[in-house]
Amino acid sequence: MREVANKHIVVVGAARSGLAVASLLKRKGADVFVTDHGAIAHSVKKKLTTLDIDFEENGHTTKAEGGAFLAISPGVPTEAPLVQKYLNSGKEVYSEIEIASWFNKSPIVAVTGSNGKTTVTNWLDHTWKKASRDHITGGNIGYAFSDKVDQTSENSEALLEVSSFQLDHIDSFHPHISVLLNITADHLDRYNHDFSSYAKSKFRIIENQTGNDWFIYNYDDPTITEYVYSLKKKEEGPRLLPFSTDEDLSEANGAFIRNQNIILKINKQEEVLMPTRDVNLSGKHNLSNGLATALAARASEIKSDAIRESLRTFEGVEHRLELVRTVNGVKYINDSKATNINAVWYALDSFDVPMTIILGGRDKGNDYSELVNQIQEKVHTIIAIGEAQPMIEEQLKSIVPNFKTAKDMNNAVRSAKEVAKRGEVVLLSPACSSFDMYDNYEHRGNEFKKAVNRL
Repeated sequence: MREVANKHIVVVGAARSGLAVASLLKRKGADVFVTDHGAIAHSVKKKLTTLDIDFEENGHTTKAEGGAFLAISPGVPTEAPLVQKYLNSGKEVYSEIEIASWFNKSPIVAVTGSNGKTTVTNWLDHTWKKASRDHITGGNIGYAFSDKVDQTSENSEALLEVSSFQLDHIDSFHPHISVLLNITADHLDRYNHDFSSYAKSKFRIIENQTGNDWFIYNYDDPTITEYVYSLKKKEEGPRLLPFSTDEDLSEANGAFIRNQNIILKINKQEEVLMPTRDVNLSGKHNLSNGLATALAARASEIKSDAIRESLRTFEGVEHRLELVRTVNGVKYINDSKATNINAVWYALDSFDVPMTIILGGRDKGNDYSELVNQIQEKVHTIIAIGEAQPMIEEQLKSIVPNFKTAKDMNNAVRSAKEVAKRGEVVLLSPACSSFDMYDNYEHRGNEFKKAVNRL
């Protein structure tokens, strides 16, 4: 544990994780100052005042430059001037999960990836509950790690969703089990549109792992397997547990499919866990997520009965292929969490009926042409919203019978109702971030659900 008592520490970014790490540092005896480039929410200011934490908003004064180190929120880019001042002066910049880990007592199970990490982290939580195992769940979802770290103990586990932004500024963050689900082009606007830089951030999850730890990874992802091949040449590093829905991995440890059964193999002990048809969530991507969940549970010595029960009963997460309502035989699906092209591809792959799709928001450097084959096969109407409308229109308008634009979600849903027929699906799967029109993807998804429920 690092000593922070009596140190002056600056926190940049006053959203959920910024408030959480400021509160943690205050509890540990630090003198904390919070600064934000924009306005701070009234509820956050009230909380900071209650905690006797000084703060500033709508810009950074020289008061923000005097910290022993800078605690950075995931929403603040490394290129921000204040962050650069700290780095250029030789001072450290740490993420919230890094700082929280200094006070952690539990083995960490950390999940990252471009898509599916929220689903898998919640699935792990469900599994641990089925096994009656003490744990905390948080990180990039629900509660920040800093909010929960005081509840950790040697007899429990910390189940954490971690993003590339959080991994960018770690130093000693050390998962016992790390899970890397996939790496696809996402958030490239934060990495100078350099895919390799983004991928390197994801791989930092194993940076501090040793031979006593586990690295669970997607064998079907070529970016990941290429890196793992180079990793195998090194003597030190975590034990490897690949998972695959496409390949038989019986020559190695891991999880795979054989004769429509899920096979788990760890320490050369092979087990037929259950038929794939018994996994509650549909779609190949969810089968892949289930394999990752099962491996993490088995590496944590959770018994097979609890793993099977979890895979049979987990119902998914809000805003990820969530059935909102069926209206006149048309299913309305909320997939607001699909903020990149790959997530939309998986969403389209999950249905075999004609569809209307609502796309758009704040563009992240997307190449929408990657969706052409899926859209031509399944989609008759695209409704574009938000700042990305022109890019979507340019790349996709010519390949569908109907292309519409909408000024807001209510208008988009009404337009979808006009063209969708019984037995079809209306899918909100934006491929973009939400910040042009909404606070976050949850806000966007909730507005979609409100609009559907008004039909």
